[in-house]
Amino acid sequence: MASRPKLHYPNGRGRMESVRWVLAAAGVEFDEEFLETKEQLQKLQDGDHLLFQQVPMVEIDGMKLVQTRSILHYIAEKHQLFGRDLKERTLIDMYVEGTLDLLELLIMHPFLKPDDQQKEVANMAQKATIRYFPVFEKVLRSHGQTFLVGNQLSLADVILLQTILALEEKIPNILSAFPFLQEYSVKLSNIPTIKRFLEPGSKKKPPPDEIYLRTVYNVFML
Repeated sequence: MASRPKLHYPNGRGRMESVRWVLAAAGVEFDEEFLETKEQLQKLQDGDHLLFQQVPMVEIDGMKLVQTRSILHYIAEKHQLFGRDLKERTLIDMYVEGTLDLLELLIMHPFLKPDDQQKEVANMAQKATIRYFPVFEKVLRSHGQTFLVGNQLSLADVILLQTILALEEKIPNILSAFPFLQEYSVKLSNIPTIKRFLEPGSKKKPPPDEIYLRTVYNVFML
């Protein structure tokens, strides 16, 4: 029996949360080894476990994968979440890349100075509603299907739902002008594997708090 994937990262969202999302959507159980000290990170670096001396790192199928997008692509391809042909994979990749640009703003938001955080929320809302969400609203309206690509769940759907729900934590009405995305978000949230991940007690991480910020500082900045 193959061992379960093991995720190496601090106990919080960051760039590992998308990996947790796609594993959960695929119905894959996984383990986590949380980094809490600089020494733990140094041990991974000294042991040649981190190709570019950075986490996220995922142990899976006898490999130690790094670089978030590469990890996501591998898991998605393995679990039929990356389209059925080159055209679908390219569409999925474009949608994911765009959404990850928006998600990066959310990842970095807790590390901004307090005076800058509220300004950045307004910036995120503007970018989401002017640049990103209209694209996906148009896609869903044009083909009338449940999912973005090929009428089946893909990595693009998983990352978009993750981003929508994270934005709604800060801006509850962010989808008010996007009825197709509203319906889409509800339908995806009720897919059994995703619904379980959204329930209390799952491995989905809460919004970043002071404990997480201190841990990140201890691991990466001391």
